[in-house]
Amino acid sequence: MEQVLVNKQIEDLVRGEYSAEEAKEIISNLILQKINFHNLKDFSSKERFGEADKNSIMRIEELKESRQHLLDVIDAAKKAGKTVKISSTIAIELI
Repeated sequence: MEQVLVNKQIEDLVRGEYSAEEAKEIISNLILQKINFHNLKDFSSKERFGEADKNSIMRIEELKESRQHLLDVIDAAKKAGKTVKISSTIAIELI
């Protein structure tokens, strides 16, 4: 069967309502995986070229800030006795 190539694909990555603890785990794991990706990219750049990957360093800091902000929101939801609705999509586009 021949597969058709689509220029853009959008899929749900996370969709649902979660307890504050579940939301914290989901958000932390997603962002930490992305931070780990950039840490490895930076390490590889240092090993191969002898210099840091400036884009990865900058992105790691942005991700850490985003993670903290989101965890603060989740903590506030927990204190208020609320659940957390998370919606996240991933879009892949062929360019």
